[in-house]
Amino acid sequence: MTIVLAATAAVLFGCGTYLLLQRHLTRILIGLALLAHGANLLIILSAGGRGRPTFIGSGESASLLDPLPQAFVLTAIVITFGVTGFLLALAYRSWALTHDDEVQDDVEDRLVARRTEAEDVEDARAAAAEIDELMSDSEFGDEAAAAGREVRQ
Repeated sequence: MTIVLAATAAVLFGCGTYLLLQRHLTRILIGLALLAHGANLLIILSAGGRGRPTFIGSGESASLLDPLPQAFVLTAIVITFGVTGFLLALAYRSWALTHDDEVQDDVEDRLVARRTEAEDVEDARAAAAEIDELMSDSEFGDEAAAAGREVRQ
């Protein structure tokens, strides 16, 4: 049973991460909720076995559960509720203003993306030129030089 719950937590984390990386606020909201549920399930799984009391009774301390994970989960539920309410307000405001809940790119993000793409293109051209130079000196001759020119383009 623990393996099934651990797999469920993993699926919740995976689906939540996928949805969190989307561009629509509703998907981000659902992804955040799935991540929170996965985290709560993981914390409860780490608490120990099922059906044992937390601190009721006068038995051995080894037979009692630790109440701290339950307190963590209750705190996480409250925090998740607050963040969900905030994201719902953002989604409603976005829908009221633009009739769309898509998250816009920041201007600085676009500049960084362009800068990274330009650096990648320059690196690829330099590597292709180096390969072309090495291959022209080798025994392959004209075929290798033609392949290097194709890579550069």
